[in-house]
Amino acid sequence: MGKHRVFSILICCLAAVLLAAGSFCLAGVAAVANQPLTVLMYHHIVEEGQPLNAMTITKDRFEADLRWLKEAGYTTVLPRELAAGEPLPAKAVLITFDDGYASNYQLAFPLLQALDMKAAIAVVGRGVDSDDPLYLTWEMCREMDRSGLVEIGCHSYDLHNLDQRGGLFIDDGPNGIQRIPGETEEHFHQRVDRDLTENMEGIRTHLGKPATFFAYPFGVTEPWADGFLRDHFSLTLTTREGRCDPAGGLYDLPRLAVTMDRSAQACFSLKTNILLFIKELKL
Repeated sequence: MGKHRVFSILICCLAAVLLAAGSFCLAGVAAVANQPLTVLMYHHIVEEGQPLNAMTITKDRFEADLRWLKEAGYTTVLPRELAAGEPLPAKAVLITFDDGYASNYQLAFPLLQALDMKAAIAVVGRGVDSDDPLYLTWEMCREMDRSGLVEIGCHSYDLHNLDQRGGLFIDDGPNGIQRIPGETEEHFHQRVDRDLTENMEGIRTHLGKPATFFAYPFGVTEPWADGFLRDHFSLTLTTREGRCDPAGGLYDLPRLAVTMDRSAQACFSLKTNILLFIKELKL
């Protein structure tokens, strides 16, 4: 029997098992876990008719995502609630935004308020301090924080470099917290710990509270940073797609990216779950 035939049979069997079980897993969702959690990742939001890219969705798409989640019975939670060990609802979802675009306040926040839903925003410190209209201001962050619907977290201060894509970057600088080739561990800590501390102190100074979570820029994790991150944050987020059980820990949590090609509803589809299951099996 050919490999493709065996693979097809395996997929069919897997789908049957998942359907028979009546529940399945996806990024952050474990079907057998006592406290299931789904983590969704967004970035920038624009009005209809504006240019789009892989990290941008329209306001209408985001509203449709929120309404679908609410109608499907999902409850939004925040990182600080996870860190406090509060019991999760049966259908919990953590909505996250990376980078700290002003659109998170201008377009997403009013929808969160209207539907009484929550979201976490990981800000790039340099962006918030830059007075660039593309990014949030501290006043916007304070207003969202005071609402109780939004939690502000860290995404580095100066380490969110975008290479040839432009944006906030240091010429020839490393992307995220990755090591520079030939860098000593001592120099790494001096450079990275200082950057993350500046990001944390900005949040503490302007919001009057410490940051609970950190989102890895570009999803780049680094073992040398693990100790610092665990000492200062209760939860960390990657860009890796997969599943997790919060009972097993809150570090390096995977997420599912929501795009114009994949809605929040699609993230819960049988197709997505089968693909994630196969990816985990490394077939």
